[in-house]
Amino acid sequence: MNKKVYLLALVAFVVGTVELIIGGTLDLVAEDLGVSLGQAGLLITIFSLVFAIASPVLLTLTAKVERKRLTLWTLFIFFLGNLLAFFSPNYSILMLARIFTAASGSLLVVLGVTMASAIVQAEYRGRAIGTIFMGISGSLVLGVPLGLTIGNAFDWRAPFLLISILTLLSMVAVFFLLEEIEPKPVLSIKKQVQTLKDQKIFSAQLTSFLFLTGHLTLYAYLTPFLKTTMGLDGTWVSIAYFIFGVAAVSGGGFGGFLSDKLGSEKSILGIISVFAVAIFIIPYVTFSLPVFLIVMVLWSALSWAITPAQQNYLITSAPETADIQQSLNNSALHLGIALGSTIGAMVIEQSSVIHNATVGGFFIMIALATAFFSITRGQTVSNQQENLNQA
Repeated sequence: MNKKVYLLALVAFVVGTVELIIGGTLDLVAEDLGVSLGQAGLLITIFSLVFAIASPVLLTLTAKVERKRLTLWTLFIFFLGNLLAFFSPNYSILMLARIFTAASGSLLVVLGVTMASAIVQAEYRGRAIGTIFMGISGSLVLGVPLGLTIGNAFDWRAPFLLISILTLLSMVAVFFLLEEIEPKPVLSIKKQVQTLKDQKIFSAQLTSFLFLTGHLTLYAYLTPFLKTTMGLDGTWVSIAYFIFGVAAVSGGGFGGFLSDKLGSEKSILGIISVFAVAIFIIPYVTFSLPVFLIVMVLWSALSWAITPAQQNYLITSAPETADIQQSLNNSALHLGIALGSTIGAMVIEQSSVIHNATVGGFFIMIALATAFFSITRGQTVSNQQENLNQA
């Protein structure tokens, strides 16, 4: 596999870190800026929503720009956004900074996936996509723990300065190591939406959305779940997050490997099925920390294993609109993050955090149904392309 894929994975790592890094310091942000904890939490919500909406729009607006140059300019905007977050004097400016970093970060992820799939041979495409998402999942290992450590040692602003420095280093690496990559034709926003008229494609995108909704219903509130159900202290919560992150990194690579070996369809159905079992039994294994950690590792690994298989499935199902489908899938994932976080909060307020896993599991079961529906539809790409040409 082309080693330059790992450079793109590094960029994805930086983007993933800035999305997660503020999660561990929300209380510090709230206290410093004089807002409630709920208002501070909106800094995560707005990031996910902007991340979801921005990528298809930005991909269309930059359709004719050479990919290396576009990546460098987007990294520069991402750098400015994090620098603005570091210097932000109030909540409104910090919110604006999060919008800038979310929009530029969403485009960077889509560019990373599309460039990675373009510079490798077809038989390595699944692994290349998996490597990019290993970069994002790798940020799970450092994101929350790093934000907690640096934020508590210095200030909640310090992590954003670190991300700014990492972004500059990424720009240097891209400038010297990545070759120019010409863009593929990109559809208008109207035609992008029209691609979802295909039942096979729409149900595949819906699968990603529902899967992340179910996952985040529990994962967004993993800390209170661990403290409430198992009585873990801060040290053990940090250890649990670290183990979760390591498993996530491994899962991303495993998903790409599985997709290449077994095919995307079998991988998707198998991963979602086992993931459903894992999330449903989580509340019943909290009696033993070792048993819980084993199930949590499975849950974590499969939560990221699905992504490369799903991305590869979309590429093969709609090759004429592959870039757009990856962009829309990126949007579906982050809309799922936003909805899952919201539903998780509602479950906690109405009952208890111990029920978050079960509620999330029901969304996973629906995701399995939509995945099966998509896979059993006929290949309608030619009809889809014909309809787009007539539009």
